[in-house]
Amino acid sequence: MRIKVDSERCMGHAMCNALAPEVYTVTDDGFNEMPEFEVAADRRAAALRGASACPERIIAVLADEAS
Repeated sequence: MRIKVDSERCMGHAMCNALAPEVYTVTDDGFNEMPEFEVAADRRAAALRGASACPERIIAVLADEAS
């Protein structure tokens, strides 16, 4: 699973980080500026929790590509 953040639309609520700090990092002002990244298997539930907490819905959860 991959995560893609639309950082241009992030409003700095930092809810993703509040619910899943092991997955999401934010700036001192609360903005998520992370590039697209792969989520480790043991952090997938946390990644989903953090993505669903975003009030702006700017965190996309991308399915694994088929081999």
